[in-house]
Amino acid sequence: MDRAIMTPEPYAPSWRRTAGAFLILACIALWAILIVQFAGPVGRLPSLVQAVFYLVAGLAWIWILPLRRILAWSETGRWRR
Repeated sequence: MDRAIMTPEPYAPSWRRTAGAFLILACIALWAILIVQFAGPVGRLPSLVQAVFYLVAGLAWIWILPLRRILAWSETGRWRR
């Protein structure tokens, strides 16, 4: 039985992946600028409170809210699932 050798199609990356990467970098830069603005008042708090603040600020603002949607959009082309 002859099998036709199929050559795979060349990979053509989507422009959304590049745009998504730049959007992610912009979000991280914006987040860093905002956190620096809070460094003075937060620096006066106890160490444990500072740790909780930075953990919540990092996880909630960066990973859960905008970056999750940017990653989904860059993969699927839709903002929501």
